[in-house]
Amino acid sequence: MARAVALAVPDYWDDACRHLGKRDRVMRKLIPKFGEARLQSRGDAFTTLARSIVGQQISVKAAQSVWGKFVEAIGGPSTRVAPQAVLEVDNVALRGAGLSARKCEYLVDLAHHFEDGRVHVKQWQQMEDEVIIEELVAIRGIGRWTAEMFLMFSLNRPDVLPVDDLGIQKAIQRWYGFRRLPAATTMRKVGRPWHPYETIACWYLWRSLR
Repeated sequence: MARAVALAVPDYWDDACRHLGKRDRVMRKLIPKFGEARLQSRGDAFTTLARSIVGQQISVKAAQSVWGKFVEAIGGPSTRVAPQAVLEVDNVALRGAGLSARKCEYLVDLAHHFEDGRVHVKQWQQMEDEVIIEELVAIRGIGRWTAEMFLMFSLNRPDVLPVDDLGIQKAIQRWYGFRRLPAATTMRKVGRPWHPYETIACWYLWRSLR
């Protein structure tokens, strides 16, 4: 997941913790271990998604280096880049930042979706999770997992369960006593008591692996 500026803690967090503690024995054990730690919202949508693309299939350290060169190439601040700035830079400059040809294509497509209004950023707060996911996965280089991470960490949607996430799979295997990594159907069954706060349960499962 790309790093960005933290903004605010979700106002539903304490209610979610109480709900999870009552409904799930594992959550009852995990939640007290992390004290006052909280999920925090990330910043600008375009910047967050661009960082996700830049960071695909490379280490965190390499992603930070490439991101810095990319920001320098388009002439913007590292905390907020603009779609128009990406579209105004030629492919040679983008490749010079250390981006693969495919990632350059992905970033340009992302910028076009934002500039052309094919993603309805201002309406996202009123839109259902799956509708937003449909908009995001229509962008080249963004799959369902990336879209779900965006819902969780940028829009702070409370009820997202990313069944393709290896960390969540490992944590469920560990804490719920499965011999193998659980299938998606099994994960959804485990997560039923978490509803409507699957995101918060996942956050604690991620924390439990550290």
